[in-house]
Amino acid sequence: MIIDAHIHIFSPEMRGQREKLCQRDARFAECYHSPKARMVNAEELITVMDAAKVRRAVVIGFAFDDGLLCRASNDYIIEAVQRYPHRLIGLGAVQPLDGDSAGYEVERCFAAGLSGLGELSPDGQQFDLTERRVMEPLAELLVKGDKPLLIHASEPMGHPYGGKGQTTPEKILRLAENFPKLKIIAAHWGGGLLFYELMPEVRSSLTNLYYDTAATTYLYRFEIFRVALAACGLEKILFASDYPVLGPARLLERIRKEAQLTPPELKAILGGNAARLFGLTESERSEP
Repeated sequence: MIIDAHIHIFSPEMRGQREKLCQRDARFAECYHSPKARMVNAEELITVMDAAKVRRAVVIGFAFDDGLLCRASNDYIIEAVQRYPHRLIGLGAVQPLDGDSAGYEVERCFAAGLSGLGELSPDGQQFDLTERRVMEPLAELLVKGDKPLLIHASEPMGHPYGGKGQTTPEKILRLAENFPKLKIIAAHWGGGLLFYELMPEVRSSLTNLYYDTAATTYLYRFEIFRVALAACGLEKILFASDYPVLGPARLLERIRKEAQLTPPELKAILGGNAARLFGLTESERSEP
């Protein structure tokens, strides 16, 4: 079973308000100001999943700076997961600086069936990922519910791109050190954090941290997969396309042809690791 662990979807209402949302949120504008930046809904996603033979997808909306917009985005993620419970796994977004309101929204999302939080953006939402006081209320709720936190991660070097930001490896490491029981998914290969797992003291702090492969094509040569296996281990890598930034079918094709992975490695990365992380039952894992 293939699970795509990082896909963005939007409600028809948000798609129709692209220009207004760009005016309200600077990071949204950075990512979606161009008409070429696609915004898809759940039905369009299911069609793409079927074509790529992706059985399940982890769907996220957008982590707006305004907590009310996060709530509106969450409403659609909840609705989509309830319509497609055997295909979609949903994550909610909150503004961590909203204090108790953010906690109430997390509880609402979990009660409605969502499976974690993400993709939170410290740069776009202007919160300090390393500040324990800010992150502790969310971390406690996630640990209590045994649910992961997906964080946007950025490379400290390399070419600029929309939404890159400054959430670099040392900040994600600090989050993991502050909350060792918190399950963290570092998007986009953790901005290169995985390379530092070759340092024993870093590896020991990241036992509950996973890396998704979102946007690999734009960031690394496909040797990254063999390097990651040596650096962080097979069980921590999650296949993710970042669709609609990249199509899952094309990314899957390139991984199978260029990543030099064995069949057991492919099985784990393309779905087995995510199934374990999100607590899918044996019957759910055996679905075609």
